Amino acid sequence: QVQLVESGGGVVQAGGSLRLSCVASGRAFSSYYMGWFRQAPGKEREFVAVINRSGGTTNYADSVKGRFIISRDNAKNTVYLQMNSLKPEDMAVYYCAANSRTLGTVVTSWAYWGQGTQVTVSS
Repeated sequence: QVQLVESGGGVVQAGGSLRLSCVASGRAFSSYYMGWFRQAPGKEREFVAVINRSGGTTNYADSVKGRFIISRDNAKNTVYLQMNSLKPEDMAVYYCAANSRTLGTVVTSWAYWGQGTQVTVSS
């Protein structure tokens, strides 16, 4: 099992930046694929970005490609999401997720979830 705790959310103006962090505890962090997902009010949770165990492979949703960067530091048991050029449509609760089997983008493929951190983008 792994426990995930996100931080770094907040209020930012459109065009601004935020960096989310997710610290994992429990089993070896480097054995997990890690991902970021988000859920806006009234919408389903959606894929944002994923990263493989070593950090050498990443994948992004088209809506954030070129603006967001996912990275990880296995020595610190932490995965990051650098969010640049934020738009009002990026406003959501952002969730960190982990799984040991797949780098997939489907929400139901991910076994472990954090509690989420709110990102608010003002226009």
